Amino acid sequence: MKILHTADWHIGKQLHKMDLSEDLELFFDWLLKVISTEQIDLLLVSGDVFDQANPSQSALKQYYGFLKRMIGTHCKIIITGGNHDSAAVLNAPKAILGFLNIDVVGGAPEAISELFFKHTKQETQVVIAAVPFLRDKDIRKAAAGESYSDKIEQIRDGIQRYFASVNTHYNAHFEGLCFIVMGHLYVQGAHVSESMRDIQIGNQASVKGHIFGEAPNYVALGHIHKPYAVSGTKQVHYSGSPIALSFSEKAEVKQVNVITITGKTVAVNILPIPQFRHLVAFEGTLESVKTQLHHYTLKTQLVSLAEIIVNEPNENVQIRQDFDELQSDHDSDALKIIKSKLNFTNKVRGASEAFEPGISVADVTPMEMFEKRLQLDGNLEHTEELKNAFRQILEELNL
Repeated sequence: MKILHTADWHIGKQLHKMDLSEDLELFFDWLLKVISTEQIDLLLVSGDVFDQANPSQSALKQYYGFLKRMIGTHCKIIITGGNHDSAAVLNAPKAILGFLNIDVVGGAPEAISELFFKHTKQETQVVIAAVPFLRDKDIRKAAAGESYSDKIEQIRDGIQRYFASVNTHYNAHFEGLCFIVMGHLYVQGAHVSESMRDIQIGNQASVKGHIFGEAPNYVALGHIHKPYAVSGTKQVHYSGSPIALSFSEKAEVKQVNVITITGKTVAVNILPIPQFRHLVAFEGTLESVKTQLHHYTLKTQLVSLAEIIVNEPNENVQIRQDFDELQSDHDSDALKIIKSKLNFTNKVRGASEAFEPGISVADVTPMEMFEKRLQLDGNLEHTEELKNAFRQILEELNL
């Protein structure tokens, strides 16, 4: 039996207002070919199907378009919800999708048994525990007057108890069969990119890889966009996102994990995903950046997206104007500038503002904006408590 593990599609994602639907569509084309040529029996999607809890009509159309194309492959699909997803949105068509060999677990169900699916091919049987992103309400009970550190510890303990109960159910009903656990959470040691929102209070409720226990033969994780093996010996893996979702991911080789199961033996093969679009960064003086832009040539199917960082020694009005003109006048079939920053080593006294010149408000996260506001007030007390409270607000709003 062959299983393909992927995650973090983030359908509907925009990178600095640049729509990435073309990138995903090319990935879906490639994925369908892989499923056919590799004869994949089961597709696992470990959370963050959408980028927003309330996806746009175009994002929903792309999602259902892919599922429609999958019907003819005879490949079973199991999809779980991530921290970006709305459980209600994912679960809405659950009954209909079930008839199409597509099982969805948008949020933690009332009964652990509802997480479990068994798939059989000839003599091979595999059991999947499709654990979605576990929200605060799923794993702990709030108490009046609890401290921030108490809440973090309770969340961490709650996650560990939840996965322990998953193993208990497996041992009671499916012991002896190959066991795969899906999850969407932050495991200590994994690399967090700038495109990822804080999960469970700024990732401070991270867990260690041993919480999955000895029962699973493979753990298919989502949330971390960088492909990452938490444990090669225990077969605990993040597949990563299929496309680059931020400039911090520009150098990464994206992948899917193909798992071949023989009895209870699991072999993992990494398949690199073709790069459909380059994210590039140019840094230097204004003239140096202009030269780099001029000599850039297209190497991928889609137009490249650029971040430019201009560093100049002395603050100068003319340089500011030239910097703005560079962005507005740049016209190229090979490259589009979508992010920019202008730095001066020596600033004119009194010219400093909350953020560096050239930074758009759209490029600043809510957390960064809040922290900068605290810095401007200067004499505030209990700033760490304020930051933690703000993180909780962001989590509740899914921002």
